[in-house]
This record gives sequence, structure tokens and C-alpha cells, in this order.
Amino acid sequence: MPQNEYMEKHRKEHGRRLDHEERTRKREAREAHAISQKATNLRGFKAKMFQQERHKHKIQMRKQIKALEEKNVKSAGDKDPSQPLPSYLLDRNNPQQAKSLSSAIKNRRSEKSARYSVPIPKVSGISEEDMFKVINTGKRKHKSWKRMITKPTFVGPDFTRRPVKYERFIRPMGLRYKKAHVTHPELNVTVQLPIISVKKNPQQQLYTQLGVLTKGTIIEVNVSELGLTTAGGKVVWGRCMLHAQITNNPEMDGCLNAVLLT
Repeated sequence: MPQNEYMEKHRKEHGRRLDHEERTRKREAREAHAISQKATNLRGFKAKMFQQERHKHKIQMRKQIKALEEKNVKSAGDKDPSQPLPSYLLDRNNPQQAKSLSSAIKNRRSEKSARYSVPIPKVSGISEEDMFKVINTGKRKHKSWKRMITKPTFVGPDFTRRPVKYERFIRPMGLRYKKAHVTHPELNVTVQLPIISVKKNPQQQLYTQLGVLTKGTIIEVNVSELGLTTAGGKVVWGRCMLHAQITNNPEMDGCLNAVLLT
């Protein structure tokens, strides 16, 4: 039997308690009291974080209420259907319908943009002179087609270097990272997780292919150590990948800090 399904199996076989709905209703009614007690008793940084979450929640609730009010608005020109209107007056209530549609589209766009937003939307560019160091090779001085990467990089566990004669880009062993300190924004915990791959480097596509780790880079990390659950309530034990964004300059700090994109 898959994990975390014993309760579901018991519920299907024996059903719920007879007073389950009443207990659920009372629990939901007591939530307001618990929130009020928290807001009264919390102090310091926890109180600040709690108030920020409540503020965001209230803003979302006001937006939803406003959208529902606009959707349910009836035009002042609505009349009894028993009195038919002429054809040139049938489109008089279109402006309010258009308003409710536009607000719904704006809400969808804002939700979509929030889903794909990242903590650091813009980063400063890095020139190729700062990224690469020219390596002269061969007896002749004009042979300078090799480049050494001066920034931290990530390579997979099965990576093997090409022969020296054909190697175009050199990634030093001392600047390779395998793990990152990832912060979960909702749990407020920081754990060290192994890096799986480099998903997107905002500087160039070439840097993404080379696995260069700079500020703002999107990486894939293995979050199975966090004990996250799926939508069905099952604990993820295998290799589970989530995206994280690097928030520091690894070449200056000597470590890799990132924020999980949830």
C-alpha cells in the first residue's frame, strides 16, 4: 500500500464520525479567535511577518470581493422581459459586461505573473572579459582560442573532460559547486540541498550550457530531504526537483545561497 493512505482507506471502509460536519464548522469558527490571539500576543519579528501575511491575505480577499461585485452587477437599463426592447437598445449593458471581463482578465494575468515571479527579477550584466580568461596554447602566440571560466560552475556527476587538444572552455575544479544553501520562503528554514542542473542563466544561453552560477541563475535542486508532500498527501521520498534562484554572488561569498521558488 502506498504511504499515507491508511487514513483514506479507513475513511472509505468505516466512514467519518457522526459529528464530523459540526466539529469542522466549529473549528472554522474558532480560527478567527486563534488569529486574533496571535495578533495580540506576538512580538518582534514574528509579529511583523504575521502582519505582512495578514495584509497580503486581506488584499487578495478585497480583490476577489470586488471582482465578484463587478461580475454580479446588473445594468440600470435592465427591464422586465415582458416588455421587449428595440434592436438599437439591446447593447446598452455591454460596457458593464466589458468592465467585469477586463477585471477578470487582469486578475488572471496578475495570478499568472505572481506564479512565475522570481525574487530577483533583474540582474546586472557580466562582460565576457570578466567571465573568461584567455589561455594561450601551442607554440605559436596567436593561438588563443581557449577560455578559462572565472566564475563558479556546476557540472553533472557523470561529467568527463574532453581531451586537452580539443577542450574549448576550461572549468576549474576549485570553482565547481555541487550543493546550495536553499531557503524555503514559507517554512523559513535553510537547508543544504544537492544541485541537479542549471535551468536558466539570465546572462546568456552559453552560460546556461556551461553551467555558470551567477546571481539570479535558476537552478534545479533535489528537495527530497525536506519531506515535502504531493497534492494527494504522499511524502516525496524519491528524487524530487524544484527550482531555486541564486541570491548572492558565489565568487565573492564562497558559498551558494538560493531561495526556493514555490
